Amino acid sequence: MPAVRVRSWHVAAVLLAAAPLLVWLDYARDLSGARERVASGSQLVQTPCGPIEYTAAGEGPAVLMVHGAGGGFDQALEFVEEFSRAGFRAVAMSRFGYLRTPLPRDASPAAQADAHACLLDALGIERAAIVGVSAGAPSTMQFALRHPQRASAMVLLVPLAYAPREAGAAPAELSPAARFMFEQALRSDFLYWAATHSARWLVLKTILATPPEVLTTASAAERARVRELMLNILPLSERQAGVLNDSAIGASIERYELERIAAPTLVISLVDDLYGTFESARYTAAHVRGAQLIAYPSGGHVWVGHHHEVVREVITFLEAPQAPLAWGAN
Repeated sequence: MPAVRVRSWHVAAVLLAAAPLLVWLDYARDLSGARERVASGSQLVQTPCGPIEYTAAGEGPAVLMVHGAGGGFDQALEFVEEFSRAGFRAVAMSRFGYLRTPLPRDASPAAQADAHACLLDALGIERAAIVGVSAGAPSTMQFALRHPQRASAMVLLVPLAYAPREAGAAPAELSPAARFMFEQALRSDFLYWAATHSARWLVLKTILATPPEVLTTASAAERARVRELMLNILPLSERQAGVLNDSAIGASIERYELERIAAPTLVISLVDDLYGTFESARYTAAHVRGAQLIAYPSGGHVWVGHHHEVVREVITFLEAPQAPLAWGAN
């Protein structure tokens, strides 16, 4: 009996010693797979605004997809497929600092908006509807302001945008766990990967800004979509410059001249978005003349349980006859 106990302890010790290696091998395999995934399916075009990575599909009226933080051209692939099936020419790029699009010295929303126009020029597209998601909203609005003749319509999904705060109101304090995610995990492929495996609820609540409880009633397909969104932020190291730039923009977001936006506009957000985009969406829609606002009571920043509705609403809006509003022109 003692000999058996000793052998059992030997086996346990070997397994314990091997555990870190097994974890590292799992991480290395997943990271390699993520790098392979983003290494294909896109092209790099040289423009006066610098090299821009993009992908495109479909024929018809053009739609330019502007991804959010942690993205790249790959974050918008599902929308590209949906739009191309609906009869649009869908284009998705990697914004400054994401994947193969470098971060220039001036990576402001205005400079990004000009890069959107440069990409359209390179593709021979005169006008396009522009769809900005989350941290893609500032450059989307700037595109509508700086290149009004080129924006046939504008859609903002859970937008990072200005909303007035009560006088003296301080920004909400981050919890220690949230601070770790934003200040440490988002700067490390390994730490982020480890969080997606050992603390998915924390990634969901902080990085995806979605109340974990909304997943409890979500369909299997929606849970799989959220899981994919979570994992597809990898390789984070190839997006880090863009993430940090978006974070700096978000920390000092300004009010744009919304009243000057001429493009027909649709704004969509969710009341329980933990990034607080509902207030930003409501304020933006109230100040862009003629803008439509769609608000869902729950679903968080990644609109859990409403994905097909959101896609349908956007396509329906883009299919409607649109005309620039004369009062909004420069």
